Amino acid sequence: MIGPWVEKYRPQTLDEVVGQEQIIKRLKNYKNEGNMPNLMFSGPAGVGKTTTALALAKSVLGEYWKQNFLELNASDARGIDTVRNNIKNFCRLKPVGAPFRIIFLDEVDNMTKDAQHALRREMEMYTKTASFILSCNYPSKIIDPIQSRCAIFRFAPVKSEDIKKRLAYICEQEGYNYTDEGLDTIVYFAEGDMRKSVNVLQSAATEGEEITEDSVYGVISKSKPQDVHNMITAAMTGDFMKSRDLLRETMILQGTSGEDMVTQIYQDVTKRVTDGKMDSSVYIQLVNDIAETDFRIREGSNPRIQLEALLAKFL
Repeated sequence: MIGPWVEKYRPQTLDEVVGQEQIIKRLKNYKNEGNMPNLMFSGPAGVGKTTTALALAKSVLGEYWKQNFLELNASDARGIDTVRNNIKNFCRLKPVGAPFRIIFLDEVDNMTKDAQHALRREMEMYTKTASFILSCNYPSKIIDPIQSRCAIFRFAPVKSEDIKKRLAYICEQEGYNYTDEGLDTIVYFAEGDMRKSVNVLQSAATEGEEITEDSVYGVISKSKPQDVHNMITAAMTGDFMKSRDLLRETMILQGTSGEDMVTQIYQDVTKRVTDGKMDSSVYIQLVNDIAETDFRIREGSNPRIQLEALLAKFL
């Protein structure tokens, strides 16, 4: 178990990328054509944007991909100097053994507006010798002139069955036994984030030779969904004191943070209304209350007090 599994099992080719079949099918055409426009990969964290960019560069540029590929994290180098120095100097160089060079900018939505305008000018100037791949979580933060110069690919959260299949494969490769409940727990809390799921799996592997539900909960500091469900049920049936005690128990014994508890409460009430066990009008009001609690906690209010106040609104 040397090194992060998320890197050890990172897909190296487009065919190995998990859960983005339609996007991969479109991207393969660029290899066949020997040409590639500027691309924008948008979507939540851990769904394969960076992995796909690396695999695409290897596929299109071939054996000289390292000499013709520049990767920058725009959240670390978000100012205009990054564009003026790193990107411009790289674009000026002639491609080595490849038709063009590729610049991959990760988290480009964190770049300043001035840097984005400078980037747009570089994209215009070096269209014949370089192609850009821009990755972001929120495309709305990218200026329109950049968006209009890119083919946009929207990455969806990875499906639960795809994540579970990948986790089972890693367990088999590493020699760990696993239970379905253990992998299902990882998948539930990953919420479509493949990177998070692999990291949790590796952490759970330190608990023993088998990945079980208990070993997973031992490393994620989250409450069991059934405990949250029981807490909310107690509040909705008028037993506030029991609900409050369950809240304190889960937060102290299971180490659940206030932000995570708010998220799990939201997930539980959403499941109730989806299953027809809660009236939609009640759900709408509770979502508003949950959002207000989330805001207050993130602004620095005492999490336990805010969560107890939230539970009181379930009465």
